[in-house]
Amino acid sequence: MTDSRDRARLAAMVFAVLLAQVLLYPGVDRLVGALGATTDLDASMWFLAAEFAAFVAFAGLWGAASDRAGRRTPFIAAGALGGSVGYLALAVVPGFTDLSFAGVLAVRAAQGAATIGAFSLAMTMLMDLDGGHGRNMAAAGAAIGGGTALGAPLGGQLYEVGPFVPLYLASALLAAIGVLALFVEDRAPAGDRDSLARAVANLRGTPTLAVPYAFGFLDRLTAGFFALVGTLYFRSAFELGPGATGLMLALFFAPFALLQYPMGILSDRVGRTAPIVAGSACYGLVVIGVGQAPTVALAGAGMLAVGVLGALMSPATMALVTDLAGERERGVAMAGFNIFGSLGFLAGVIVGGGVASAYGYPEAFLVAGGLEIVVAAATLPVFLRLNVGRTATFAE
Repeated sequence: MTDSRDRARLAAMVFAVLLAQVLLYPGVDRLVGALGATTDLDASMWFLAAEFAAFVAFAGLWGAASDRAGRRTPFIAAGALGGSVGYLALAVVPGFTDLSFAGVLAVRAAQGAATIGAFSLAMTMLMDLDGGHGRNMAAAGAAIGGGTALGAPLGGQLYEVGPFVPLYLASALLAAIGVLALFVEDRAPAGDRDSLARAVANLRGTPTLAVPYAFGFLDRLTAGFFALVGTLYFRSAFELGPGATGLMLALFFAPFALLQYPMGILSDRVGRTAPIVAGSACYGLVVIGVGQAPTVALAGAGMLAVGVLGALMSPATMALVTDLAGERERGVAMAGFNIFGSLGFLAGVIVGGGVASAYGYPEAFLVAGGLEIVVAAATLPVFLRLNVGRTATFAE
C-alpha cells in the first residue's frame, strides 16, 4: 500500500512539472514578444532551447549528488522551489526592470537548471519502488503524458487571458511539488558514491544503456519539434489561435497519457523490443504525414496516431533504463536518460526551427520523422542482442 501511495505522489510530481512546462507552449510566440523579443520563430526557439540546455548541463549533477548523499526528497524540494522562483521571476522581473531578452534567457536557463532536479529525481524515486519496472515507468509516462495533455489546451486558454498567466500557474505548481516531496518516503540506496566520475565510470561498464538513451533522444527530439515547429505550423498553416493550437497538441498528448500505463504493463509482458523499435518506425512515418496533411482534420488525425504510438514506446524505453542500470547507479542512469532526452528536445527545437526557417514546415516534418525511422533501423541489430527478458512481476 505504501508503494502504491508513493507511486501516486511521485507521479503527481512528475505530472505537475510537465504541466508547468507545457503551459507555455501554445502561445510561446506571444510570451517572448511580451518579454521583449522582436521575432517569433527565432526568439521562441532560443527561449525553449535555454531551458533544455540547462536540463542537459544540470541533470547529471542532481543525479550524482542524490546518489552520493543517499537521499532524494531534499533535492527534489530544492529543485522544485528553485524552479518556482524562476517561473515567477520571468513573469514579474521584466515589469520592474529594463531586462534585455538576453537577460530573460539567463533567467529561463536558471529556472531550467532547478526544475530538472525535481523532474529527474522524482522519476528516479519511481525507479526505486518495487512492483515492476514497466509498471513504475508507466506511472511516470502517464504523468508525463497527462501533464502535457492538460498543459497544451489549458495553456492555450490562459494565453487568451494574458501572456504571463501561464507563468504564474507554473510557479504555483512547482511550489506545490516542493511541499509534496516532503511526504514521500525516501528509498534511495545508502550513499556510498565517491564522486560523479565513479558513477560515470560504472555506467561505462553498461554500454547497452546507449540503446534506450538513443531512443529517448529521438522521442524527445520530436517533442521539441512539436513544441516549437508544430505549434507555429498549426498557427500559420491553418490560422489557429493559441486556444485551438493547444487543442491540436492535446490530440497527441491525450492518448499518449491515457495509454501509458497499459502500454507499460504490455512491455512487461512482451518485452521491450517490439514496442520500441516497431513503434519508432511507425511513429516517424506518421510525423512525416502530419506535415503533409492538407487539412486541419487530417493533421489532427495524424496527431492522434502519433500519441498512440508514443504511448507504446515511452514506458518501454524508460523501463529499459531500469532493466539495464545497476541498482546503486539508478540516479545517474536516469539522469543520463534525461540528459539525452533534453539534448533531443534541444535538437528538435534548433534543428526543426532551422530547417523550417530555411526550407519550410513540410521539409522540417520530413527531417524529424525521417531521423526517427533511420535510427530505429540502424539500432535494431544492437537491440536484438540485448539480454533483457520480461519482468518477473507477472510470473509471480
